[in-house]
Amino acid sequence: MFFSTFAFALANVFVKQVSHLPTMEIVFFRCALGVIFCHAGLRKADADWKGSNRKLLLLRGIFGTTALFLFFLTLKQMSLASAMTIQYLSPIFTTIIAIFLLKENVKIFQWFCYALAFAGILFIEQFDTRITFLYLLIGIVSAFCSGVAYNLVRTLRGREHPLTVVLHFQVVGLIVGLTSTFFEWQTPRGWDWFYLFLIGTTSQVGQICLTRSLQKEPAAGVVIINYTGLIYGLLIGWFVFGEGQTTESLLGMLLVVGGIVFSVVYSKRQKDIENLESTAG
Repeated sequence: MFFSTFAFALANVFVKQVSHLPTMEIVFFRCALGVIFCHAGLRKADADWKGSNRKLLLLRGIFGTTALFLFFLTLKQMSLASAMTIQYLSPIFTTIIAIFLLKENVKIFQWFCYALAFAGILFIEQFDTRITFLYLLIGIVSAFCSGVAYNLVRTLRGREHPLTVVLHFQVVGLIVGLTSTFFEWQTPRGWDWFYLFLIGTTSQVGQICLTRSLQKEPAAGVVIINYTGLIYGLLIGWFVFGEGQTTESLLGMLLVVGGIVFSVVYSKRQKDIENLESTAG
């Protein structure tokens, strides 16, 4: 998960470097490289690229592609750290959706933590003039789609090869991105090609590591590590793009991360207690 977080942070930097290109065009190049890497990996592993849970894989691809497209939009319009912070709401939606999809329970204290995280997002929007309500809403919808996609990944745990899950996400993004290029296309120039290649490679590393961690470890332990990405976002945004943050914005980010982390720690503790009581019984 540490590799995943760092790889995605680098991918976000490269997306901002090609922000002058159409968003779906960036998605197309990102997913095209991903398809190549996934197909090669599946052949090496002698695994079935088609999968046996086609509907779930398709849904994972649709929601994952939508989340990716909307997140790229926010990256182009917001500071790196702010866009990443809003995306960090996805565990909230992951947990809420899991109530219906995976029949999991949410405690009252967790709802309080989620309210704290949403308050942090509103705090950031209020004091960061670079964030409009429209792009705040787009970022929240992106986080929701990510939450759906993560639950689908968890549903497919043990039922599909991790690369098969990633491949179907990439294929959907490739098809949708390719279709969009017929309506909006801008030929990359010079360093654009190199940045697009780096977006594809770093995203692929991040996606594979994320999928493996979600399938092999409890989500609670994985989520906490994910928030180290905000440190990357703040530092890279400051040194590379000159994106300063106000005290109020930093406080809002702290509320978001704090709310999610407190919820995850509490959830993990409750499960440990339940397991202990079950063993004792």
